[in-house]
Amino acid sequence: MRLTIASGVAAFTAAVLLYPLFAGGAWFWTSLGAVLAVVAAGLLSSRLSLPAWAAPLVGLAATGIFLTVSFASEEAWALIVPTKDSVAELVRLLGVGWADIQRFAAPVPDTDGITLLTSGGVALIAIAVDFLAARLRRAALAGLPLLALATVPATILTDPISWPAFIIAALGFVGLLISDGRERIGHWGRAVLVRRTRVVNPSQGTPPRDTADTSGLRLSGKRIGFAAIVLAVLLPAALPAMEPVSFFTFGVGGRGSGPGNSISIPNPIANLKGQLQLPDRRVVLTYTNNDDQPRYLRIYALDTFDGQQFGMTQPKGAPQNRTENGPLPAPPGLGRDPKINNVVTNVRISDEIARLQFLPLPYPPRQIKVDGDWRADVDTLMVFSTREEAAGIEYDVSTSEPQPTADLLDATDNTPPQVDDRFLALPENLPPGILELAEKETAEANTRYEAAVMLQEFFTTDGGFTYNLETQGHSNSALSDFLLRSRAGYCEQFAASMAVLARLIGIPSRVAIGYTGGTKVGDHWEVGTNDSHSWPELYFEGVGWLPFEPTPSGAAGQGSARVPEYSRPRPEPAATTSEPSPGATSSEADAPQDPQARRNIRELDREGTVATGTLPPDDSMPLAGKIGIGAGALLLVLLIPAGLRLVSRNRRVRRLTWKVSQPSDELTARMAVGRGQTTVAAVWAELDDVLYDYGMARLPSETPRALARRLTQQYEFDAESAAAMTAIAGNVERVLFAREPGRIAPMGKDLRKVRLALAATVSRGRRLRAVLMPPSTLRRIRMLGERLLDGFDLLETIRLRRTSQKGA
Repeated sequence: MRLTIASGVAAFTAAVLLYPLFAGGAWFWTSLGAVLAVVAAGLLSSRLSLPAWAAPLVGLAATGIFLTVSFASEEAWALIVPTKDSVAELVRLLGVGWADIQRFAAPVPDTDGITLLTSGGVALIAIAVDFLAARLRRAALAGLPLLALATVPATILTDPISWPAFIIAALGFVGLLISDGRERIGHWGRAVLVRRTRVVNPSQGTPPRDTADTSGLRLSGKRIGFAAIVLAVLLPAALPAMEPVSFFTFGVGGRGSGPGNSISIPNPIANLKGQLQLPDRRVVLTYTNNDDQPRYLRIYALDTFDGQQFGMTQPKGAPQNRTENGPLPAPPGLGRDPKINNVVTNVRISDEIARLQFLPLPYPPRQIKVDGDWRADVDTLMVFSTREEAAGIEYDVSTSEPQPTADLLDATDNTPPQVDDRFLALPENLPPGILELAEKETAEANTRYEAAVMLQEFFTTDGGFTYNLETQGHSNSALSDFLLRSRAGYCEQFAASMAVLARLIGIPSRVAIGYTGGTKVGDHWEVGTNDSHSWPELYFEGVGWLPFEPTPSGAAGQGSARVPEYSRPRPEPAATTSEPSPGATSSEADAPQDPQARRNIRELDREGTVATGTLPPDDSMPLAGKIGIGAGALLLVLLIPAGLRLVSRNRRVRRLTWKVSQPSDELTARMAVGRGQTTVAAVWAELDDVLYDYGMARLPSETPRALARRLTQQYEFDAESAAAMTAIAGNVERVLFAREPGRIAPMGKDLRKVRLALAATVSRGRRLRAVLMPPSTLRRIRMLGERLLDGFDLLETIRLRRTSQKGA
């Protein structure tokens, strides 16, 4: 019976670990009821002496009845007995609960389906624990189902398990082990080295019987268990935090991945087309910036092409790339030559947007001020989270936008692109007509930049393309049909086709999916579902990734698409002057050489950020500083015993600094005597600690006089030190044994002489240890822990006594 109850307690205390997963408390009380039902079934099985295999079946039946009463009582017979309709209702709720779990992020609401799933799962854990511990007598093995229950929040949530919940769960498991040990030892009969007691139950008239007194072993087990729990909580807190290794990297899982340190990435292309086909426009986000200009807001960067469609490599967010740590990683490929436009944008995401765990951002972001654990992928600068959602949040993003000129982009042709091969990779079975088309349309280009501009013109002006949302398919044949025959599609097909053609002529490319700049409404820009958009990004060494716009302008639903100024064709040679073209900025090669222009791009970025007055500069601490702070904190923790010893010593010394005055009356005389006795107690306590710190602890049987004689002879005190030690011992004996100790002179100087004499007899290392890690203070800390455990041991003495009534 005891093991059955302990099993239920252990299961429910382990279920407490689930509390961060829920927004309400209905799961708690329902799970408690389910565990009580299992415990009642276990007690019934024990009472009826059922075989071990039958107990889980009784537990399952009890769980079914409880869940029927809680969730399907209207369909049950007499509100209790399950029927076909009640079972069907429970199955329906299980399906709804499973769908809700897939739909909601933790903490999830207390819907009936989720509560049913949770309470049923906790009941199954309780049945397994009862079967292993109470039926098979394998209490240690019962920790496995409890551990399985604890791993649920550990795998779903990024935050560690709270220590109060861990302590509660650990106490439940320790209680199960103690109950199992008590049952085993109690059945031994005559216990070795254990006291035997006589147990009499007068109320039942049973004769006296002998039983083994296992209290000593139980107390030892509890002390070990409590000490293990305390170490498990305090030791990790004292150790420096460690980040997970590579195979536990914080990252994003592929499509359809489950919960944990990964998120499910929806199909960006399908989501894009779905938003464009919505009958009514819905506001997705609003934004403002310091130059009041519209900007594309990128969410995803698709970098792999399998011959059918572009996909996304799993992004990884390293701990040092958290947005809260300051500036993001430098934009790939961006050098010092382009002029940089620093802009700060404030973005507000609508509450209605669902399951978005990537932030819409202008490119390239350099610093983000946002609440929550958001991280940047180094290769693409996508910012994402595995536990946060973007719905309803507001954040500031600082961008450093390169503004290259045509001459600067032409000059990049002399430097081969230093990017990953995946940005140039294409399938081998690509139709040859597509390669011929790419070579034909860029035949007159002298540089990669000129070829990129020609490709954009091919889609927007020269190729006769039209915008059409009804186009289907992403296969090679669909790509060939779009480029070579129909030439009708929507933004995703334009972006993917230009990216493929760019790769064919040696320009690294990828496809971005997000939103166009939207529409100006009042003092802010408003972005709706009809502004969903896809565009290609091409890479130029020294400038980085630049967006191009191949989708024809003025297309239905894409009216807010804009062609970047640098991607427009060059003006006619006759119109070429020393003046830059409208909207373009001169490069560093065209401008006079300014010493400030050759400064590090990070410094220029930081100045631009400060000038806006919105985001703070990068004041993140270097690694050496963090290590120094950690070492200092560890040193302070190690010096706690030394601090406690110094405090107690100073308190005792203050008691010794009192002046002897002639008593003017009897009350003053009594106060002087009392003050002298307090001084003697302080001197004796301090001397005792000094001896313990120096490894000279007095023997329990030594009197003060015997201690003084031993120290004087053993360590060869000089005359003054021997006299001081004798005076201290004499005063202590007077206070302890004299009926009227009288007035006692101050002993501060005597204690100081004795302490110096003792210190001169030990090594320097022993003296250093006495100062930094005083054994006397460590002894008090250890004794405090023992007294705390003794307080738990007192619970063992609590007994419920039954009194019998005598008949008249």
